Amino acid sequence: MIGDSIRVGYQAAVAEALAGVAEASGPPDNGGDSANVLEHLTQWAISDPPDVVHVNAGLHDIKRAFDSMQRRVPLDQYRRNVEAILARLINGTSAKVVWANTTPVNQKWHHEVKGFDRFEVDVRDYNRAAVEVAFRLGVPIDDLYGAVMAAGRDGLLTADGVHFTEEGYRFLGKAVADRILTLFPSL
Repeated sequence: MIGDSIRVGYQAAVAEALAGVAEASGPPDNGGDSANVLEHLTQWAISDPPDVVHVNAGLHDIKRAFDSMQRRVPLDQYRRNVEAILARLINGTSAKVVWANTTPVNQKWHHEVKGFDRFEVDVRDYNRAAVEVAFRLGVPIDDLYGAVMAAGRDGLLTADGVHFTEEGYRFLGKAVADRILTLFPSL
């Protein structure tokens, strides 16, 4: 698994849910934004390819300084980065690849706690762009955004409006494991 701090948070729950079926692991590092994932892709997945790569990026891409319209990674660049990530995984490994949508944020809570903003509209826009790229490349989606929204976003988030409670990470871990097993039942 490759992704941001949300992935780091649910990784142990995925490993637990897949115990006896598959080994779930990932780099100890927070993947950060899509440019960082792209930069580290060889180290994290291509040099020693796993059977399945579950990857996401987006929460760091949408960061904005207070009162700024500029996101850390502009949407067009994000789209190109996602395409490069997925193409490198498809062409550089024999792994099955899954793109996970960025999880939702509570922008009000986030604004009150963090020193920068993240907006829900950006999450949706960046998810839409990533889904378009993944669809074009034939990569299945793990809709973590939809799963969290259906389960009740604010009941799963911590006060920072972006990270999850222990229950939230268990929920995400089960959702990821279930999606992987649904997509690849022969694991």
